[in-house]
Amino acid sequence: MTVQNPATESVESAGLAAFTAEWEAWHLEKDAALAHEHGFLAITGLHWLTDRPQRFPDAPGSWSTDDDGVSVVLAEDEELVVDGTVIRGRHTFGVLPERTDVHAVWGDAVIEIARRGGHDVLRPRHPGHPLRTAFTGTPAYAPDPRWVVTGRYVPFAEPRPTTVGASVEGLQHVYDAPGRIDFRIGGRELSLTAFNGRTPGSLTVLFTDATSGVTTYAANRSLQLDSPGSDGTLLLDFNRASNLPCAYTDFATCPLPPAENRLPVAIEAGEKIPHERQPAAG
Repeated sequence: MTVQNPATESVESAGLAAFTAEWEAWHLEKDAALAHEHGFLAITGLHWLTDRPQRFPDAPGSWSTDDDGVSVVLAEDEELVVDGTVIRGRHTFGVLPERTDVHAVWGDAVIEIARRGGHDVLRPRHPGHPLRTAFTGTPAYAPDPRWVVTGRYVPFAEPRPTTVGASVEGLQHVYDAPGRIDFRIGGRELSLTAFNGRTPGSLTVLFTDATSGVTTYAANRSLQLDSPGSDGTLLLDFNRASNLPCAYTDFATCPLPPAENRLPVAIEAGEKIPHERQPAAG
């Protein structure tokens, strides 16, 4: 496939070796965060909290949620550490805003208490979880400057609340979309709805493409983008198209791309289907 790419020349001028080295450093850092002792690969369960107290095999205490937020009642021989303080008996974590979380330490494990899609959840993270200890890294396409594409950010008059599905059936996420990004690949005019990124001014896009479910994860991939220039231009480096946690574990609640972000071209760049999701050899 030939990709028309006005950004390639500027990337090549920086040197292919440097470009590749920067990509490799990014990829190693991403995998290291994923496989951190309390990263997503350490999660052993996704527990949905209700007003009925429940105990779980991978966390201490009896957990519930109500109008006052999430609370736990610990048995006499149980304790947690929250913000450096040992807690025993009953403890209330309060009402959590959407997409936020707090953490409690239990031995060498961390208990994540979070709110996702309007629901309070508990996700214990144990360093010895086999998914983490067996992790060998994420397969990916070799980095190629031709997949660095110049785009133009077009802001909406007002941010558009956008409802998307989730990797968990029945769950929905709502994000404000501040604008869209227009670009060209293979002579085709394409566009992606953008969400706010991790830092002020930056952007995130969720997408699928013709490789999804073939060589790349079927549900989604993500691309983090720097703030656009004053004229709206920005670079989309599809070599850094990355998997979300749901590509590795069923205990994630990742958002799915909006319908308009299903690209009709093959983005043969970035991370591929994780080893953990590939069918076992027969």
